[in-house]
Amino acid sequence: MKLLVCISKVPDTTTKINFTDNNTKFDTEGVNYIVNPYDEWYALVRALELKEAQGGSVTILNVGPAENDAVIRKALAVGADDAVRINLDPEDASQIASEISAYAEEQEYDIVFFGKETIDYNSSVVPGLVAAHLDMPFVSYASKLEMEGNKATITRDVSGGTETVTTDTPFVVSAMKGMAEQRIPNMRGIMQARKKPLDVVEPSGAESLTEVQSFEKPDDKGECHYIDAENPEELWDLLKNEAKVL
Repeated sequence: MKLLVCISKVPDTTTKINFTDNNTKFDTEGVNYIVNPYDEWYALVRALELKEAQGGSVTILNVGPAENDAVIRKALAVGADDAVRINLDPEDASQIASEISAYAEEQEYDIVFFGKETIDYNSSVVPGLVAAHLDMPFVSYASKLEMEGNKATITRDVSGGTETVTTDTPFVVSAMKGMAEQRIPNMRGIMQARKKPLDVVEPSGAESLTEVQSFEKPDDKGECHYIDAENPEELWDLLKNEAKVL
């Protein structure tokens, strides 16, 4: 099987978020970046499991500038065969999806994997856009994927439960918790990742469709109210009159 896993570079979850240029740009000063966990822990690992069971290859794809190479190497250390970086500092999800689609269309992958969302924007937009561009079936929020020949049986989360669907390859899937168990790169994998191919290709020229007006951080968290277990009436009053959730 020929498998493509699209990964994103995101700030570590402990990063303190700030903005510059009148709140129009993310402040990268002192930020530690990681591979988006949904991409690495679930999408990439499940792709590797399929390769180990059925043979084939796993390629990592990232849209980003040269400074993304360090994060791509971290993903290669998990076990992918090679990587491709589309040499572009993208401005929005539409541009990213267009660039991924332009590259993947020529390669004829059996499955294109994504994590269900990135932990910085949480939009879940790119996988569906890529599927539309490639005219492929798309299964979102997948927690289980089994293959028999070229037919996939996929379990996905839906409102109020789960749904099981089947589709033939090629298709696009976005993975969430349950798809696979996280793999920690060992020293051998880290050393091998330094020598694995990382090809840089120029972008197709897709344009962004949006413009950032400003970013705004959420309000600071309020004080915690501790309620005595013997006084549920106080909890009821706070929920009704302060939190206004009842």
